[in-house]
Amino acid sequence: MKLTVVGGGSTYTPELVDGFARLRDSLPVTELVLVDPSAERLEPVGALARRIFARQGHPGRITTTSDLDTGIDGADAVLLQLRVGGQAARQQDETWPLECGCVGQETTGAGGLAKALRTVPVVLDIAERVRRANPDAWIVDFTNPVGIVTRALLTAGHRAVGLCNVAIGLQRKFAALLGTEPGAVHLDHVGLNHLTWETGVRLGGPDGEDVLPKLLAGHGDAIAADLRLPRTLLDRLGVVPSYYLRYFYAHDEVVAESRTKPSRAAEVAAMERELLEMYRDPALDEKPALLAKRGGAFYSEAAVDLVAALLGGSGSPYQVVNTFNRGTLPFLPDDAVIETQASVGPSGPVPLPVPTLDPLYAGLVANVTAYENLALDAALRGGRERVFGALLAHPLIGQYAYAETLTDRLIAHNREHLAWA
Repeated sequence: MKLTVVGGGSTYTPELVDGFARLRDSLPVTELVLVDPSAERLEPVGALARRIFARQGHPGRITTTSDLDTGIDGADAVLLQLRVGGQAARQQDETWPLECGCVGQETTGAGGLAKALRTVPVVLDIAERVRRANPDAWIVDFTNPVGIVTRALLTAGHRAVGLCNVAIGLQRKFAALLGTEPGAVHLDHVGLNHLTWETGVRLGGPDGEDVLPKLLAGHGDAIAADLRLPRTLLDRLGVVPSYYLRYFYAHDEVVAESRTKPSRAAEVAAMERELLEMYRDPALDEKPALLAKRGGAFYSEAAVDLVAALLGGSGSPYQVVNTFNRGTLPFLPDDAVIETQASVGPSGPVPLPVPTLDPLYAGLVANVTAYENLALDAALRGGRERVFGALLAHPLIGQYAYAETLTDRLIAHNREHLAWA
């Protein structure tokens, strides 16, 4: 089994490699290829990856290359974790929207749109080359904004699934609070990528007992603290929102905080410099503890589980993925991409039925889906008016004066990555 990671020079990669090594019975990888244009990053990451495999006695071979076509040739699955423009672009995404009083964030609002515009054309080019190399290969997208990127891939006819670590992170936290194994916890997880709610927490599977009310009653303070939202809000909602909902439920509070402290991009850039220095140490043969602060917790477990199921292995039968709606949420088009529990196998994911979504959540989901439609159109066809329309439609922006100013700033900061600008 050959797997390829595009963006293999990412500091995330040792987390992924550690999962491949630990969970080799679920996903018996014989060759892992790390593809990245940056030799400065790829060399230390690849060397550490080999040491991790060796330490854990994994017989698979790890190779590195800067040539995409070489890396994807014959791959059974290709994982995408790239960042067009690097951390410098992320720093911009998190900074210039604040000048207009809007959230600066890499996956939502104006910054999220900028990342989508940079990313979608690059990902589609990679996917076409994967299709030519092996039309049966699965593409697993971990590249943000996952919902928009996955919709671009699926609309173009690629065998693709979007993956995010929010759900598995919550599953692990809830299991710990409940004193049970993670595999016993099934989430009624529904919405869009980075715009989801846990409307139920079931023990034993999709038909198991819903213990969410007990969970909130007994551990609501801890859950609220993790989300940085008031406990009273969770009690009123009766569900657990993703921590990304804080950008919507506490927008002005987040903007005020962001203006008085270093950006997450600056923190991550400093952390990456430290991690890469660690990775260069030939004595290091396991992922360092610092990596846990980088983000992407449990990404490896989620990726192994998903790829194993797609390739006919022993992956879990139900997994949270990003895929076509196909009537799951009847108020959305079938070709909208949602994030939800699905049955996953070699033919791909099939969303599980979900109860009728409360209008309190359905309205926001419909609004952001409309924005994502416009964002994808802008990414595919370009043009200032399409960018303006997407920004005007976003519920975190919505005012024409903001949309005008943000359009100009987005284009100015991303011109080198926009072929039409």
